Amino acid sequence: MQISLLGPLSVTVNGKNVTPTAPKPRRILALLATSANQVVRNEQLIEEVWEDRPPNSVATTLQTYIYQLRKSLRLAARSGVCDQDPGDELRTFVGGYMLTLPAEDLDSLRFEQRAQRGRAQLTAGETDKASRTLREALELWRGPAMVDMNPGPVLVSEALRLEEIRKSVLELRIGADLRLGYHHELLAELIKLVASQPTHEGFQAKLMIALYRAGRRSEALQVYQQARECLVRELGVDPSGVLQRLHHAILTGDLEQGTAPLDAIRF
Repeated sequence: MQISLLGPLSVTVNGKNVTPTAPKPRRILALLATSANQVVRNEQLIEEVWEDRPPNSVATTLQTYIYQLRKSLRLAARSGVCDQDPGDELRTFVGGYMLTLPAEDLDSLRFEQRAQRGRAQLTAGETDKASRTLREALELWRGPAMVDMNPGPVLVSEALRLEEIRKSVLELRIGADLRLGYHHELLAELIKLVASQPTHEGFQAKLMIALYRAGRRSEALQVYQQARECLVRELGVDPSGVLQRLHHAILTGDLEQGTAPLDAIRF
């Protein structure tokens, strides 16, 4: 069984698409997947599916949806050879349910594992390996998490969490590429990121560095001015100390690989 959450929801068994089409079973399966290998309490499932308007027969209705999910997984399994009946991976516990999945069967788990490995490689000074690992993690994304769903409150929170991790991994990967000297290659990507997220100081800083290293010092200074104006206008705050020190280093020509202003930026 393969489940994909990083983009449109997708569930396949033996290559056969068994993604639920009805909204409530989709929410249930997605929530069980985001909490893979952990028991999800009935209360959490009810909150996700019905929020504060559960029907009187909510317990029976939830059991019916779980039964339907198990049935669809088992029917798909009959079309090929499986070491384990996928329906058995959706287990019932007192007060809840658990979907048992190895990490390779869920794209969000693979993403987080690669993100952790990339961070460790970066900490160990293995910049080239870290860049490749972090890039592989980001390539698992096919769009915003669960983009084709109408999630309830629990899944909304999980989608936001995954998106924050994605931004962090993207920033780390760009930082690794900057250290590898790929400033020219990064310019187009960074310009697009800054345009879409003008208050994200990490992306602003990295664009300034890339422009400076590409010999475009005046444009790097312009990026700082635009960032400052946007932060004041949108958030009512001045640029952070890191961004201000970076601006000063570019003004004085002191921005060199390994200097304090560059190292102060979280890569």
